[in-house]
Amino acid sequence: MARIVRPMLAEMRIQGLGVIDDATLELDPGLTVLTGETGAGKTMVVTGLSLLGGGRAEASRVAESASRAVVEGRFERSGAAALELAEEVGAEADEDGTLIAVRTVSADGRSRAHLGGRSVPVGVLGRLAEATLAVHGQNDQLRLLRPADQRALLDRYSGDAVAKPLAAYREIRAEWQAVSAELVERRDNARRLAQEADMLRHGLTEIEAVAPEPGEDRELVEEAKRLAAADDLREAAGLARAMLSGSDDGETPGAVGLVGEARNRLHSGGDPELVALDPRLGESLAVLTDVAGELSSYLDRLDADPERLAQVLSRQAELKALTRKYAADIDGVLEWAAQAQERLAGLDTSDEALAALAARRDALAADLAGHAAVLSAARAEAAGRLAADTTAELGGLAMKDAELHVSVAPRAATGPDAADALLVEGRWVVAGSDGVDEVELRLVPHPGSAPQPLHKGASGGELSRVMLALEVALAGADPVPTMVFDEVDAGVGGRAAVEIGRRLARLAARHQVIVVTHLPQVAAYADRHLVVQKKRGEGVTRSSVRTLPEADRIVELARMLAGLDDTDTGRAHAEELLAAARTHREEDRAEPRRRRRKG
Repeated sequence: MARIVRPMLAEMRIQGLGVIDDATLELDPGLTVLTGETGAGKTMVVTGLSLLGGGRAEASRVAESASRAVVEGRFERSGAAALELAEEVGAEADEDGTLIAVRTVSADGRSRAHLGGRSVPVGVLGRLAEATLAVHGQNDQLRLLRPADQRALLDRYSGDAVAKPLAAYREIRAEWQAVSAELVERRDNARRLAQEADMLRHGLTEIEAVAPEPGEDRELVEEAKRLAAADDLREAAGLARAMLSGSDDGETPGAVGLVGEARNRLHSGGDPELVALDPRLGESLAVLTDVAGELSSYLDRLDADPERLAQVLSRQAELKALTRKYAADIDGVLEWAAQAQERLAGLDTSDEALAALAARRDALAADLAGHAAVLSAARAEAAGRLAADTTAELGGLAMKDAELHVSVAPRAATGPDAADALLVEGRWVVAGSDGVDEVELRLVPHPGSAPQPLHKGASGGELSRVMLALEVALAGADPVPTMVFDEVDAGVGGRAAVEIGRRLARLAARHQVIVVTHLPQVAAYADRHLVVQKKRGEGVTRSSVRTLPEADRIVELARMLAGLDDTDTGRAHAEELLAAARTHREEDRAEPRRRRRKG
């Protein structure tokens, strides 16, 4: 059967982490199991995966003989989300979409991260893990007991059926909260807001009375300078014009006349070389004539007008009165006025304005209640399917009489005055950011018993099996390609252990699955079996990781069977486990084909 090509963590190298000196783990696209004796270092592999996913770095995890711990992961055929993240941070992926992620932890606790050969914040690896890697361990079982996480799990299972109405609900809720907050502010702070409005209106009236123009203060400064220095400017401009045009009585020639005379002299000699200079003199004469004309116009306009100067100075005083109060210059004063107008529009505390705002709030509340009802209905429908799918999986995990119930109920508000209280279908409920619903997973361990919350109705081993059943049910909806399970089979044995292995193998048909286990019944289903081995020397225990060939798998499974690796009985039992696992996997792979033929 051909393997499905999908994103995967193809390889991970660990150096100087705990008891592991240097180990390279080659991971299968399907199911990879990791086994080893107690204390061999299996936990360090999970720690390495957590570090690779941006988890917390602890200096105590660095081997005593090493200056730093390094974890490197090679993600093949990275999905669109991972590649978009790489492009965002400037990391480089290979042509086939392979991304290299590296996490380094020094002995003093400092941590560094790299992605695609580029140094990045550790948070970037966390974002990469969200798109590529999900680690499930004992802590995840504890999180499964929290109501908020149970609701998130149901929403994840539901996909777009919940995601779309939830997005619409959140958009309306944000507007409803903003309008409600504004209404409360206007009502509770009417006096203060009225005082602020009076102040703004006074300022606007003062500015409107002066009616400044943009940049007017700068223009008046220049005009005042000109008017104050009119006599000096007239003298300077008059002398300059005389030098160009000559004196009014004609006795003193100017530059224009002298250049004209020079042109005449050039032509009088008849020498072509001299005549060739004439065009240049002509150009100069044109420029000088233009400048002389402009000077004459300037002198005609220039007038020492004491009355106009007084007007300019008076206008400057008016503008300065504004700039002392509202801004550093007139452009700033006009900007203040524009902002004051906008603020004033939102300070209307009249009965009419408050009534209009209250009507807007009530209309949004009605709209939000409709969206909340749609969202609740979508969750209720998905809850029934999730409960049925998970219960079916529990039946194959030695919990055949158990049932999982997924309840969806609104969170009641104490009354209409409670925070975020919303009237939905005749009941006051709390409109939170994720809707009005509380979701609770309840277990019925055997017929006739009442549904119990998971923390009351499930033992440690049962909780492990419930979590695995949920993951199998969620497999089709979960976009994360690689799932890691750290001893989710704790507290389980016998037939239940076999069924856990079988479910993990089924999960590996859609996801890459990595499992740390101590159960031979689970390890028998592996596509690739890795073992962590301890090596003792000079009083120090170090560990390595190697891939087991088929013959060595039998020895390892026999060891896991209560240490029967050196007995024929143990090896025979191990071979029996492997054969049964192969048969189960062939049956599970053939089942979809049989269903398709019947359809």
